[in-house]
Amino acid sequence: NDLMSDYRGCSNACIFCFIDQMPPGMRDTLYFKDDDSRLSFLQGNYITLTNMKQEEVDRICRYHMEPMNISVHTTEPKLRCMMLHNRFAGDKLSFLDDFYRAGIHMNGQIVLCKGVNDGVHLEKTIRDLMTYAPYMMSLSVVPVGLTKYREGLYPLEPFGKEDAGAVIDLIEKLQQEAMERFGLHFVHASDEWYILAGRDFPEEDRYDGYVQIENGVGMARSMFEDARRVLEQEDRMKEDLADPDRTPENAEKGAFRKATFATGVLAKPLLEHVKSMVLARREADKLPQSRIIAIRNDFFGEHVTVAGLVTGRDLIEQLRTEDLGEILFLPNVMFRSGEEVFLDDLTKTDAEKALGVPIAILKGSSEALIHALCGRITEEDIDLTHGKYELTNR
Repeated sequence: NDLMSDYRGCSNACIFCFIDQMPPGMRDTLYFKDDDSRLSFLQGNYITLTNMKQEEVDRICRYHMEPMNISVHTTEPKLRCMMLHNRFAGDKLSFLDDFYRAGIHMNGQIVLCKGVNDGVHLEKTIRDLMTYAPYMMSLSVVPVGLTKYREGLYPLEPFGKEDAGAVIDLIEKLQQEAMERFGLHFVHASDEWYILAGRDFPEEDRYDGYVQIENGVGMARSMFEDARRVLEQEDRMKEDLADPDRTPENAEKGAFRKATFATGVLAKPLLEHVKSMVLARREADKLPQSRIIAIRNDFFGEHVTVAGLVTGRDLIEQLRTEDLGEILFLPNVMFRSGEEVFLDDLTKTDAEKALGVPIAILKGSSEALIHALCGRITEEDIDLTHGKYELTNR
């Protein structure tokens, strides 16, 4: 709605494209591939540069439209042509030089595919893009997302634990070089790599201000640090959100006695960590019973683990026989923006009727999560863009 003309679609057929891995029969908007420089400037979308002409690049430079968020994937022209299935993909890398000369700030992205652009190809790409620093402010490396709907598509394999460790080792080595040369870490591994490798997340200052947090870089560390700050602030104010008197009468205040949190497989250990932080500072007998359940993604396949791609169907089927307590908390990323609609067009109301429990859609903040774990949520913790939730409705 921010543009005065139609969105520009993608002209590529990338070997890793997630939209090509969507099942049939879903709403039309889920099949549209955008590749529009205006959306990159306005909303932070990533573009490949392949459908851009020199005139458009010159206009961006002239009006200093920044930052530009660019899906690079590889700096080897022939390999980029193969990965994007576009014969112009290699030549269009020259637009990076135009942006650099004009002082346009950029963020880069690499979708890493096993056996394709990893290993020596990844190191070359990072080093090549490092030459554009500091105008290239950051570069994220994310693993390819694979669904079970890949018939007829390029054969790609998921990364394993050792693969993830090798990616992290390379990135952390190059981070040290970038710090010495530019004073910023430059390249970042998304949180998935650390979870897959079973390693601790980097310290907060290694994320350079969380410049790529929307790309899954630093979300976990940001959550933990925010949770720590919230708990420390409450300690200083001598406020304990736990209410020991959890009677049916007090339920009207949001002081429920038993709750369930459902999320994706990837996020479950993160929520468990925040819960352990709360338990370390609060008396357990003054807290409601809380259970965190990971929803396996049967709709897209087990390799899809993010909460934002959990469908209403999978949620209902896997929670139908569970004791969910008095309330079920779901993250707002499970729903369509501004609506109470799951990815498969089931609604929050559908899930409430099927599960027999009220559902509250939590805002994506550590503060909201902590309040819910302590059993004292307020309307400030609920994402009201998805509709009003009555705290007295138990």
